[in-house]
Amino acid sequence: MDLEGTDGRERGEDDTAFEKQSALFALAVSDIVLINMWCHDIGREQAANKPLLKTVFQVMMRLFSPRKTTLLFVIRDKTRTPLENLEPLLREDIQKIWDSVPKPQAHRETPLSEFFNVEVVALSSYEEKEEQFKEQVGSLRQRFYHSIAPGGLAGDRRAVVPASGFSFSAQQIWKIIKENKDLDLPAHKVMVATVRCEEIANEKFAYLTENEDWCQLEEAVQSAPVPGFGKKLTLIIDACLSE
Repeated sequence: MDLEGTDGRERGEDDTAFEKQSALFALAVSDIVLINMWCHDIGREQAANKPLLKTVFQVMMRLFSPRKTTLLFVIRDKTRTPLENLEPLLREDIQKIWDSVPKPQAHRETPLSEFFNVEVVALSSYEEKEEQFKEQVGSLRQRFYHSIAPGGLAGDRRAVVPASGFSFSAQQIWKIIKENKDLDLPAHKVMVATVRCEEIANEKFAYLTENEDWCQLEEAVQSAPVPGFGKKLTLIIDACLSE
């Protein structure tokens, strides 16, 4: 999903509340958070992405039991300076921001690596080196295609919500965030699973009540005992559950 960036004109100048809400939502539902930054901002004290990083790190503390998320920094308009020289500077900047963010007592000494996998890629200027830019974007796209493979970009996917429950899960997460409450993700996942299981059970029961064999069996037992009732019922239920 596209969160518009921290300087989108539609947002206005001082909408930091929504910025924090959207950052928390992204961290709660995403495996990968992609952050664009200009190459010339690396190492600068007043870099444009610093407020965003502070926001991301601050709201991460509001997840009671956060899963490790991949922060993918995409350096735009790369200069002649090799990425091997730029990446250590960027990681140093990130670490300084992490160290400066106020943390709850439980996470005072927690290292950045406990919360995030940090990945860095660089893209050439689209205006000056269009073909090279497209090749680099193509390579990055392939990493997304294979992001859930072992060692891929997606990171820790142990507690991922199934696709069938994602819509409900996302709605409930946003509702909690809008109410300015902390997100208890483990409890939230239990709630989503409970609701989804109930939905599936209701669907199966509705299918059973409409099943022709079941209707005939139900009608037959009203007048007399049905030989092999248990076996017949088991076959009907198995058929319903397998749908």
